[in-house]
Amino acid sequence: MKRAVALLLVLACVTVSASAQSTTDSSTSGVKDFLEGIRAAIQKNLGKPYVWGATGEKSFDCSGFVWKVLYDNGILMKRTTARKYYMMLKPASKEEQGNFATLVFFDDLKHVGIIDSPKEFYHAQSVVGTNLSPMNSYWKKMVYGYRLMPFPDK
Repeated sequence: MKRAVALLLVLACVTVSASAQSTTDSSTSGVKDFLEGIRAAIQKNLGKPYVWGATGEKSFDCSGFVWKVLYDNGILMKRTTARKYYMMLKPASKEEQGNFATLVFFDDLKHVGIIDSPKEFYHAQSVVGTNLSPMNSYWKKMVYGYRLMPFPDK
């Protein structure tokens, strides 16, 4: 009897462990797929002119560009300003600040972009339109803070 109970406990532990591993694998795969979708939406909308208040398809302002990338990936949020995005999203840790898809805010919350790497970010720039810009000394001195990209509900 004790052997049967012990065997059942071992089987239960193996099953729970395998189930947890499967869940971890699928959630890791889901994050990877989501980030690939973010990158695809960014690439699709690069090179569009800047128009204040625009959310695409032909033109964007900075927060409209971020809104469109989110919308194209199942994040349904009300179209808002850079300041409101900053207030409603979770802060990024120091380690997360250079990660792809982290949102970066500039100029006292008047501008927002999406980090590509610690050295570059995407945004809708008034003179250039939607583009990839270097995170050079000009932009670094204007950084206000970083927030995490929201992920879609499952």
